[in-house]
Amino acid sequence: MKFSGSYAPDDVTLLLQVVDMAPTPVAEKEQLIQSGTLHYSELLAPEAPPTAQYMDIYNAALAENGPFMAQSVVSLAKGIAQQIDGEIALVSLARAGLPVGVLLKRALKHLGRSCQHYGVSIIRDRGLDHVAMQHILANHPPESVVFIDGWTGKGAIAGELVKAGRDCGIPNPRMATLGDIGGFAWMAPTDTDWLIPSGILGGVVSGLVSRTVLNDDIKASGGFHGCTPLPHLAGHDISRDFIHAIATQFPWDAPACKPLDKAQRIKRHAQVTRTIDMLSKWHNITNLNRIKPSLAEATRAVLRRRPHMVYVASDTDADTAPLMHLIRENDVPFEVDPDLIADYRAVTIIEKTS
Repeated sequence: MKFSGSYAPDDVTLLLQVVDMAPTPVAEKEQLIQSGTLHYSELLAPEAPPTAQYMDIYNAALAENGPFMAQSVVSLAKGIAQQIDGEIALVSLARAGLPVGVLLKRALKHLGRSCQHYGVSIIRDRGLDHVAMQHILANHPPESVVFIDGWTGKGAIAGELVKAGRDCGIPNPRMATLGDIGGFAWMAPTDTDWLIPSGILGGVVSGLVSRTVLNDDIKASGGFHGCTPLPHLAGHDISRDFIHAIATQFPWDAPACKPLDKAQRIKRHAQVTRTIDMLSKWHNITNLNRIKPSLAEATRAVLRRRPHMVYVASDTDADTAPLMHLIRENDVPFEVDPDLIADYRAVTIIEKTS
C-alpha cells in the first residue's frame, strides 16, 4: 500500500502497509522487550493527545527555533542539490525523518530540482525495509538516494543503514539530518544538540501514523513494514501546519551544507563514545539501547518508555522546557550535570525491569 498519511499526496509516498495492532501498556511493553520475549518493533505504546500545556511549550519552541530549522533545511537542500545530479530520491526514515523530508522536497522544488520523496521503515536490529527499497531502486539509481532523519543520537540507525546499504546495492548510504552530534550523518548543518520542534511530538506532527512495526505476520506477507493510523489524534494533527510554519520562513540566502569530512567524523565519534561509555559504567548498563541521548531522543523516551533517570545540561533554558515539563508531570528523577553528558543537552536512561 502507498499512501501519504495526513500529509498532502504530493509531499510524500509512504511505503508502509497499514496493520491493526492494539497498543500495549508501557509497563508491560518494557517487561516484554527487556526480557527478550518480544522485539520493540512488535509492540506499540499508547499514544495520547498532547495536553494544552504541552502544546503551549511546543509552540514556544516553534517560535524560538523555527527560524533555525528553516535555515537548516535550506542549507541541507542546497548541499544535496550540489552533490547529486539529476532527479533526487529522498528516503525519509519514518517517523522522525518525515517532517524533514517533506520540507526538503519543498525546498528542492523551489531550487528547481526534480525530487521524489518516500517514507520507509528502519528498525534497530531488524534493519531497513528491503521491500520498500526494492521499489525505490526499481525507479531510481542508487546514486540519487539520500536518506533523511531528524537527528543522530548514538548512531544505532546510521549503523543499520550501513548494513542495509550493502544488501540493497548502496554501499555508501548517504544520510542527511538536522543535527549530528556524533558524526554519523553524511551531511548536517550543525553538530549541536538543539531543540528540533518536530522532535518533541509524535504522530501529530508526522502524518498521523504510528512508529513502524514488524512482526511475524508482516514478514510473512512479503510486503512493506507496518504502521497503524492514528485517527484518535486527528483533532490534534498539526502535520501540515508545521510544514507551512517552517516553509514560510525559508531563508534562500542560507549557505549550502558540505558533507562531513573524515577528521570531523572521527572527532565527533570519540566525543560521544566517551559519554555513552561513562553513562553505561555509571549505571552498570550492558544494553546500550537503554541510553537515549539528545534532546529529541530523551524527550521521546519519557513520552513512550519507562525512564529511570534523566540527565540535563540545564533545567531552566528554553530548549529543555518540553522535557522538564514531562519530567515534572510524571515525577521522573533528574539531575543537572552538563559535564557528565558533555555534547548532549539531555540523556534519558530507561528503567531496567526485573
